[in-house]
Amino acid sequence: MTPTAPSPAAPAAFAAVDLGATSGRVIVGRVGRGSLDLTEVHRFPNTPLRLPTGLHWNLPALYQGVLDGLREAARTGPVASVGIDTWAVDYGLLDADGALLGLPHHYRDERTRGLAEGVRDQVGARRMYEATGLQHLPFNTVFQLAAARGSAQLRAARTMLLVPDLLTYWLTGSVGAEVTNASTTGLLDATTGTWSQELAAATGLDVGLLPPLTEPGTPAGALLPYVRAVTGAAEGTPVVAVASHDTASAVAAVPATAAGAAYISCGTWSLAGLELDAPVLSEESRAANFTNERGIDGTVRYLRNIMGMWLVEECRRAWAAQGRPVALAPLLTAAARAEPLAALIDPDAPDFLAPDDMPAAIAARCVHTGRRPPTEPGAVIRCVLDSLALAHRRVLRRAAELAGRDITRVHIVGGGSRNALLCQLTADATGLPVVAGPTEATAIGNVLVQARARGLVGGLPEMRQLVAATQHLRHYRPRGDSRGWAAAEDRLAAGAERPLIQRPGR
Repeated sequence: MTPTAPSPAAPAAFAAVDLGATSGRVIVGRVGRGSLDLTEVHRFPNTPLRLPTGLHWNLPALYQGVLDGLREAARTGPVASVGIDTWAVDYGLLDADGALLGLPHHYRDERTRGLAEGVRDQVGARRMYEATGLQHLPFNTVFQLAAARGSAQLRAARTMLLVPDLLTYWLTGSVGAEVTNASTTGLLDATTGTWSQELAAATGLDVGLLPPLTEPGTPAGALLPYVRAVTGAAEGTPVVAVASHDTASAVAAVPATAAGAAYISCGTWSLAGLELDAPVLSEESRAANFTNERGIDGTVRYLRNIMGMWLVEECRRAWAAQGRPVALAPLLTAAARAEPLAALIDPDAPDFLAPDDMPAAIAARCVHTGRRPPTEPGAVIRCVLDSLALAHRRVLRRAAELAGRDITRVHIVGGGSRNALLCQLTADATGLPVVAGPTEATAIGNVLVQARARGLVGGLPEMRQLVAATQHLRHYRPRGDSRGWAAAEDRLAAGAERPLIQRPGR
């Protein structure tokens, strides 16, 4: 039986499927006029698989987690629709019968190592940026597909689906490519918003593999009968194509109610930048390695990827493996007491993408650049957080210069917004007030796009006003003298800080 649609003024419940690099969850968001409430109904791990063919996502396990979560969501009452957001760039290949050809590779897999530069040189770095506006990252989809060239899987493939689109296909049987995630592939033309025949041809890709593009808020299809049977969802329950790139959903929920706002979506990665009306495709922007990704309503997320809380979590994982588990709260307390700016790293150094021992990688980088490496856990984390704050300062200032915008405040959303020390250090480093929250920005953005499709909320300004009015936000003012941060930035850029490591004399 098809559920009766509520009137536009009546509150409704929406199921947000939010998959991150380490876990997935299903959240029920209830939206009414002036109200927005979230309840997490199911959480499950996201554990990659190391197979003979490389590092892969365990997509069947994630799909089962999604089904379990939708079943829990249905138990809370009628769900108006479902939306899915995940990380970007990774994909699955379907054969002519619609069957998945192997598990999707993980973006941290090493198969693109050294290959991305070759593709970029073949196309031309400037031309590639003019076409896509993307930051050069070795794991972008275009490079992953180039790494798969000539493989039996790619030869047998008839459709390529990014991870959220693949899960949507399994739920509904419908094929599409939601544009905010498609814009991260290196195959979407930044100016026209269509698939680039030129770049597909340059990498030997059959453009026929690329599915039709869809905009956030577009119905993707209804849940299939077998999905309804295992979840208890009502007949006709739609899946809505939300901003399926998790950062795009998070930015949609930034509670910026006036001009001059910059954002940092802080989780495994820190995505720091500005929301613009058009891409910045200048040579200066390319040289600075900024990316232009699609947001909702035709906006552009002009940002840089910075290695984020991944560094903290990998330090904790390494210590736990050594028999020294450290809870996050006391670790941050120790970091707050540690000497500031004593050691700094570039969070985006290749050393930190997937090391076996993150604290050792940090120490080695410090030694390499002539700095005394931190040894105590609190000092290591202070090094990481100081370095992230400095990266936030550097990236936001450069984004403002390249885009010709003034920044008056910074919004930090996502899990990192709970880290009071990082938020305060970011305010200190940037010299700007920081507004922290909401923590659940990605799920909120997911829910609000569904609610807008239902007629319960208006455009971006109204969505953000609702977030600002209903979510707990924390405010941080800059402290101290910013000259110390400027000097630290100069030292890091030059790589010539006075050596602190004393070598034995003759």
